[in-house]
Amino acid sequence: MALRDETRKEGIALALSGGGFRAVLFHVGVLRRLNELGVLARLARISSVSGGSITAGHLALRWSHLGFDANAQASNFIDEVEAPLRDFCSRNIDVGSVISGALNPFRSAGEEVANAYRKHLGMDASLQDLPDAPRFVFNATNYATGVSFRFSKPFAGDYRIGLIRQPRFDVATAVACSSAFPPVLAPIELEVDPALFEKTDGADLWPQEDFRRRLLLADGGVYDNLGLETVWGRYATVLASDAGKPFELDAGMASLAPKQIFRVMDIGLNQALALRKRMLIREYEQKTVAGAFWAINTPIQDFEAPGALPVSAQKIADLSSIRTRLDRFTEQEQCELINWGYAVSDAAVRARAPEIVTHPLPAALPYARFPLQ
Repeated sequence: MALRDETRKEGIALALSGGGFRAVLFHVGVLRRLNELGVLARLARISSVSGGSITAGHLALRWSHLGFDANAQASNFIDEVEAPLRDFCSRNIDVGSVISGALNPFRSAGEEVANAYRKHLGMDASLQDLPDAPRFVFNATNYATGVSFRFSKPFAGDYRIGLIRQPRFDVATAVACSSAFPPVLAPIELEVDPALFEKTDGADLWPQEDFRRRLLLADGGVYDNLGLETVWGRYATVLASDAGKPFELDAGMASLAPKQIFRVMDIGLNQALALRKRMLIREYEQKTVAGAFWAINTPIQDFEAPGALPVSAQKIADLSSIRTRLDRFTEQEQCELINWGYAVSDAAVRARAPEIVTHPLPAALPYARFPLQ
């Protein structure tokens, strides 16, 4: 059911999904094209999950360094945002973090990942160092309450336990919690002074102090892999970029108990994700919200955008099946994923939300040496 139109704010919101380093690179391509189209500078909110939070976290920290000109374009986007993220995605993060976490009794694998964010991406800055606009929201999942736990500059918390105003967590902690994929990197345990939480309307668990003292947080994709909830019904225009893992069909599914358990989990998560997508697309169709949705496995021809970049069905299938780990991506993998995020977001925005484009530069693959055919 759609929220009432009068509850929506004017402005553009962007949701960035999870999907490990694959999502990081895909979303880099998306942001690059949105910058060229004059959309990036006008975003009111960026909501992210997991791999999308790595991209968003770095963007948030470099936002004040982006030199937006009269056309709302930042000519230094590549140097400030794209190049450092590409360098980070050339590293092996997950295996080393799991091994270090296993050998270190005082630090978990998820905390080791947070240290990697601090070391290589400068995410030791506080959430209070982030810009006021756009608002960056990093979504994790609270194992104890079963709902989304959000980190942002104004507050951190979830609707069942209340909020911490002006939280002092560093960006690395927020991004690590958002990207702590279970079971190897999750949960991340945070010990918090329960007195920091403010009781808010609907916070039914606030009286139980234990929920506010010890937070067990995991990947935001467990609850909402699109990062849609924090922008849903809030903004007049919503853009959603989905680099998550498409549901895999398996005619030879084994009947062994462990495989059944994982399959049941996949089906449940896929059903929740599909429901969110259908609700969003229905609102686009009913024109109760403007915007565009694109996914890593969306045929670019579906948008029927004039001048859309050529991308073959086989290349889309290949890029959709790339791993979603935090391990080293080759130059070809990086460039093709950035190219694909750039190409599909260009087609989606120009076809579905042309009214937000202020500077319609012709599209050209960022890395022409790696065509998508």
